[in-house]
Amino acid sequence: MTTTTPTTSTNSTGSTIQATGSNAMQSLAGNFDTFLQLLTTQLQNQDPLSPLDTNQFTQELVEFASVEQQIDMNTNMQTLISLQQTSSASSALQLVGSTVTISGTSATLSNATGSPATWSLNASSPATANITISSSTGQTAYTGTITLNAGTQTYSWNGQGNNGVSWPDGTYTIAVTATGANGQPVTVSTQVQGVVTGVNMSQEPPTLAVGGQSVPITQVQSISNGTAGSLSKLNSSISTLNSDLSNLSQYLK
Repeated sequence: MTTTTPTTSTNSTGSTIQATGSNAMQSLAGNFDTFLQLLTTQLQNQDPLSPLDTNQFTQELVEFASVEQQIDMNTNMQTLISLQQTSSASSALQLVGSTVTISGTSATLSNATGSPATWSLNASSPATANITISSSTGQTAYTGTITLNAGTQTYSWNGQGNNGVSWPDGTYTIAVTATGANGQPVTVSTQVQGVVTGVNMSQEPPTLAVGGQSVPITQVQSISNGTAGSLSKLNSSISTLNSDLSNLSQYLK
């Protein structure tokens, strides 16, 4: 079991926000210096009989102060987002070693270990389903017909094609079309199970290595073993992070 933890973990959103805040502050400082120079020059050369309107440059000073406060607020928001991202990554690490159920159609076949490609099929009502299994290159590996009960059931494929030839180890995708007794379409959702063997924390939200695939943490539907509270904590962190990003985007407009 290995955990993918990049030596240098970067986040494009945080880096962009930080760079934007830094550039904005530098631009503001330059404009403010220019403004003060112009103001000083005006005051030195004003007509004593027609002095400058103090209300105008006072309002400009207030506007500069307001912009500076807004930039500081954005910088503080970026710090908050970084803390939320750290919390999210820490929660994701607790999923390593857990068996998770994720929404998806791709499963891994391993003839070397005798592990068939396995899917969970959830039918809304009893149905007859046509199954098509394709390789990672898009080749049709197997087609068949099965009977589905209402609810969740497991379907496994041992890697043998319709011509009796065994397909190599790899990732295979299932497609299911189902009809009921009266010929009406029946909805069938597909999930796969696998053990979390790694976490990529350079992504936001983090992605999990499950069965040789990179899976967004948001696709995890349940945890069969391990720390069940990790998923709840992680979802809470992601929700808070998304809220922070939404609030921040309003300030950056």
